[in-house]
Amino acid sequence: MQFTDFSKLDLSRLPSPCFVVDEIALERNLSILKQVADASGAKVLAALKAFSMWHFGAKTAQYLNGTCASGLHEAQLGKAHYPGEVHVFSAAYSAADLTQLLTFADHVVFNSSAQWARFQPLIQSARAARPELVFGLRVNPEHSEGGVPIYDPCAPGSRLGIPLSELDQNQLAGISGLHFHTLCEHGFEPLDRTLTAVEERFGHLLSQMSWVNFGGGHHITAPGYNIDGLVERIRAFKAKYQVEVYLEPGEAVAIGAGVLVAEVLDLTFNQLPQAILDTSATCHMPDTLEMPYRADVLGAGQANEKAHTYRLGGMTCLAGDVIGDYSFDQPLQLGQRLIFEDMAHYTMVKTSTFNGTRLPALAVWNSVTDRLEVVKEFSFVDFENRLS
Repeated sequence: MQFTDFSKLDLSRLPSPCFVVDEIALERNLSILKQVADASGAKVLAALKAFSMWHFGAKTAQYLNGTCASGLHEAQLGKAHYPGEVHVFSAAYSAADLTQLLTFADHVVFNSSAQWARFQPLIQSARAARPELVFGLRVNPEHSEGGVPIYDPCAPGSRLGIPLSELDQNQLAGISGLHFHTLCEHGFEPLDRTLTAVEERFGHLLSQMSWVNFGGGHHITAPGYNIDGLVERIRAFKAKYQVEVYLEPGEAVAIGAGVLVAEVLDLTFNQLPQAILDTSATCHMPDTLEMPYRADVLGAGQANEKAHTYRLGGMTCLAGDVIGDYSFDQPLQLGQRLIFEDMAHYTMVKTSTFNGTRLPALAVWNSVTDRLEVVKEFSFVDFENRLS
C-alpha cells in the first residue's frame, strides 16, 4: 500500500540503504486520525512501537493527543520529542524503570494485578508528588481476531492482558481505566466484535472507570476503513459508560508513507539468478522472516511473472537472509537502486546491526515540492556504541 508515487524520486540523491518518508503522505494519515478524534470525541495517541521517527514529533503533536509507549525508553522519547500526553504499558516493569516512569508519564498501565499490588509503595509515593498520575490495567477479552498467532494478543496462553478469571477485583482502588489491545491491521468490524466481547466480560466494571483505551491495530487510514462506523461506535460507548476513549494507532500513522531504498551489490547464480543487496531481511526487514509477509518492490512482480526473475538476498552471513523471489521487465544491473514499498511502519523500529550491517539512513521527502533532506546517517560509531 503506497499513497505516494516514489518513482518520481531521484534515487541518486540518496545514500543507500535509506528509509525515505514522504511528509505529504504522513500528514494525510495524521489528518484522517484527527478527523476521527474530532468527530468521535476520542483521544488519539501515536504508538511509538510502530513509528518513532521523532523528526516528526512536533508535526504529530499538531494532530494527535500524545504518544503511547511499550517501556521506559519509548516513553522517554515521547516525553522529549512529542508534545502531549505520555502513556505507557509494559508486559512487566522493573522497579528501576517504573520509578523513572512515575516521574513523567501521564498514564501507566499494568499487565497484572500482582504488579499493581507489588508496586503500591512506589505508586503511592509518586501519586503524592504528582496527584494527576493515572493508572490502568490491561485486560484480555479472550476474543481473537488475528490470523497470525505471533501477533494475536488473545491467542490461548497469551501473556498480554488480564483474563477476567485472573483479575483481582478487590484491588481496583486507584485504577481509573481499562486498556485492551487485540487487533493487528484490522478494519472496524473486528473492533466492533471485540468491543462486544469486552462488554460481555468486563461491562460490570466499565461504569466504575473514567477512561477506556481501545489499544492499537486499527487500520483507520487504509482505504475502505469504515470510519463512520468507528465514530458512531465510539460515541455510543462514551455515552453508555460515561468514559473517555483512547485509540493507539501505530501502523495507521505511517501506512503508505515511506519506502526503503537499496542497491544491487552483486549478481550471482545458483539454480536461479541471485541479487545481493546492501540491505538485509534479518537486519532491516525482519517481518519478512518472522511472519508470512512479502515486501513489495516497486516495478517488480511475482517470480516468473515478468521476464527476469531474481532471488533478492541480504549481505549478512545468515543463509536465510532472503527477502524473496521477484521478477523484473529488464535484467538487474550492478548499482541499480530498488524501492521496497510501505516500509515506514514496523521496519525502521526493528532494525539491527547483525554482522555490523550498516543501518539505513533516514530521509524526508516532500512529494509535492521535491524537497529532500537526509536527516540522519549511521556509521561504525553507532555499531561500536551498542557494544563494549
